[in-house]
Amino acid sequence: MQHEPFFAFNSYHIALAVIGVVVILARWLPRLVSRREPAAAPLMILFGAAAALLIPGLPTLPDPRQTPLPWELVSELTVIVALFGAGMRIDSLRPWRRWKPTSRMLLIAMPLTILAVALLGIGFAGLTVAGAILLGAVLAPTDPVLAADVQVGPPHEGAEHPVRFTLTTEAGLNDGLAFPFVYLGLIVAAEGLNPGAWALDWFLRDIVYRIALGIGMGWLGGRALGFVLFSVPKGAVLANTSSGVIALAGVLLCYGSTELIEGYGFIAVAVLGLTLRRIEEDHPFHRQLHDFSESIEHALTALLLIALGSVLPILFVDLTWIHFAMAVLLILVIRPLSGWIALSKTDLDSRSRAVISVYGVRGIGSIYYLCYAGSHVEFTNEAQLWSLIALVILMSTILHGFTVGWAMDRLKEE
Repeated sequence: MQHEPFFAFNSYHIALAVIGVVVILARWLPRLVSRREPAAAPLMILFGAAAALLIPGLPTLPDPRQTPLPWELVSELTVIVALFGAGMRIDSLRPWRRWKPTSRMLLIAMPLTILAVALLGIGFAGLTVAGAILLGAVLAPTDPVLAADVQVGPPHEGAEHPVRFTLTTEAGLNDGLAFPFVYLGLIVAAEGLNPGAWALDWFLRDIVYRIALGIGMGWLGGRALGFVLFSVPKGAVLANTSSGVIALAGVLLCYGSTELIEGYGFIAVAVLGLTLRRIEEDHPFHRQLHDFSESIEHALTALLLIALGSVLPILFVDLTWIHFAMAVLLILVIRPLSGWIALSKTDLDSRSRAVISVYGVRGIGSIYYLCYAGSHVEFTNEAQLWSLIALVILMSTILHGFTVGWAMDRLKEE
């Protein structure tokens, strides 16, 4: 019988060790300079890429262009947990005028961003109309996962700054509201640019029905979960056990059941968080549940960012100077300008408008949307889309990660 060498370097164990080193370094190194951690996201991507290039024996992850399903599933779960957490963070929904900047970001800034990116994709990058629409939809939402540094704090902290409130609620809702445009890109890819054949059906099904169902299912799910957690049985309610697993199970139930009846599950889980937070508002379980879900979110995010970094060398093979130009225009011109226009009719001062407009970080949600679309329709420009979106995520996390602390400190000086 032949024995394996005593020191047999298993690639799986090498990968586990590398992931541990990358996460620790990405969280620790920024504190040597600024005592903050927002730069952890770009460092995880960059360290993941460096590990893939420099460390022999690492297992090769599936190419998201060829095998999108594992990427889709993990990114979907990460966004679900993050959206629920965003809803849970909001201590107070009123006065309702607080929502004016959020509504204008959702109804004006996001469509403007989608339109501008789509036109840029057609005219500048030579994308098909379907590919350009998809690109706009994928890159328009503010990511709820990586935007945590500009959002409000955990439950019961109070003192929610208008800028943080707007960015939190925008990130919580615009992922679901981008979905109609993802479907629009899929429809155009499948049926061609003939709005007379599909426009009404798209509007009624993908906008009216699915959004309304997502909101309704989220509210019903929140009420039902609140009843289970806080009301029955009297004197021995589940919330007193401090176990977040049951609530996480409720999130998955709400998301899955909403998707089963063709509603937007992303909207449902965000509304679920907002609704559940209104029940027994002062109960300490809300903070415990938030911390539990945030820990899961951070763990999944770290794995995804390192994985994205490890496949960057593959995705960047198709990168061109046009992609760099488009990424810069999106991050430094299109998103800030769209946000500035949308917030022009609000009571926010110019500094607050600027921070909200600029800090729309792109990330995990974009990975999910592109994987989802790629698993349903074969896009002509899919390799280009992946190269551009990976670049935008990297540049966005670098820009926002290294400047967000300074921006938030400036707001505190007001």
